[in-house]
Amino acid sequence: MTPLLFLIPVFVFFVLAYTFWRSSWIARQDAGTEKMQRIANSIAVGAMAFLRAEYKILAIFVSSIAILLLIGGFSSPNSHPMAAVSFIVGALCSALAGFIGMRVATKANVRTTNAARKSLGDGLAIAFAGGSVMGLGVVGLGVLGLGGLFAIFGPGIKDAGSAREVMNIITGFSFGASSIALFARVGGGIYTKAADVGADLVGKVEAGIPEDHPLNPATIADNVGDNVGDVAGMGADLFESYVGSIIGTMVLGTAFLGLPGFEDFNGLGAVLLPLLLAGLGIVASILGTFLVKVKEGGSPHRALNTGEIAAGILMLVGTFIIVRQMLPASWTVDDKTYTSMGVFIAIAIGLAAGIAIGYITEHYTGTGTGPVKSIVRQSVTGSATNIIAGLGVGMLSTALPILVLAFAILTSF
Repeated sequence: MTPLLFLIPVFVFFVLAYTFWRSSWIARQDAGTEKMQRIANSIAVGAMAFLRAEYKILAIFVSSIAILLLIGGFSSPNSHPMAAVSFIVGALCSALAGFIGMRVATKANVRTTNAARKSLGDGLAIAFAGGSVMGLGVVGLGVLGLGGLFAIFGPGIKDAGSAREVMNIITGFSFGASSIALFARVGGGIYTKAADVGADLVGKVEAGIPEDHPLNPATIADNVGDNVGDVAGMGADLFESYVGSIIGTMVLGTAFLGLPGFEDFNGLGAVLLPLLLAGLGIVASILGTFLVKVKEGGSPHRALNTGEIAAGILMLVGTFIIVRQMLPASWTVDDKTYTSMGVFIAIAIGLAAGIAIGYITEHYTGTGTGPVKSIVRQSVTGSATNIIAGLGVGMLSTALPILVLAFAILTSF
């Protein structure tokens, strides 16, 4: 056994300690004037009220599905009753990620506003800290849940058949996360849009009350909706995608059980590799956050890109070490030889493709870029040409990401 396996709980402890530290730091920042705090408190109370109402309904749904999974596990040879437990754990982790993100976001919002009155750097620091707590909380809970379930059920893996049974149990975790994501994303999105349109209508109908004025009651609901949809809803959505991709890769890793060269780690090297890489990504991202700093008059985009590139480089170095440890140097399947270096190169290509798509997106949406300037020029002649230009640029912007993805898939293969 390699000490690398014990890095999973270390990664989890690292991210939980970081999120607690950043949350505490945000709470200590100045929340601004009494009026700012009063409005922020109204938004926070409204956001938590919505979350409580939503989670009450979700608790009934999750309990009902868990009972059905339990019954199906006892009655069907293709299922397992413990999948119900995994389902509940996945739902709880997803809900907890949304709750943590909501609490931090409602605190960070007003403190960012107050800090931005002093300098751009102070405002970005608090805003980025709030976002990093949500993002790292999502991935931390994902690795914690999956790692915990694998630690409980993984020792029962003896052969390919038992491996499939264990992975069948763990896939319930993704199912639970997906259930929460569906309701949080759709329910939060509907509420968000209803509140947004309501505030807009009041701003158009009521004389002397702008749509974003504190005297417009719908403004509070609108801001509550932004937190509900863009924090709790998106957090649950990201959590579901994150754990789904990890579990899918772990399931594929069970195909390597019994192959010559995979005797180490009880044959589970390919199964555990995605989990270790996910934990490594957490640590690399945390270290990258310390490089996101901007001076007055500087570019926030450049600061964020610096942190992203640094995290990517750290991830690449760590991936090389972990892949070489977890996989044999080479193995043969159906007379074709594969290498651990080939796996590393495929991961590196995927990492580069992700960063490239981010830069392409920034090119088509960033302030002062060519495509955005072309839309601005068309706005001179009216809203019709503005809409047409925006639609055209939006459609054109999908071409390069598709080409990058296709190239990455082909070269990885």
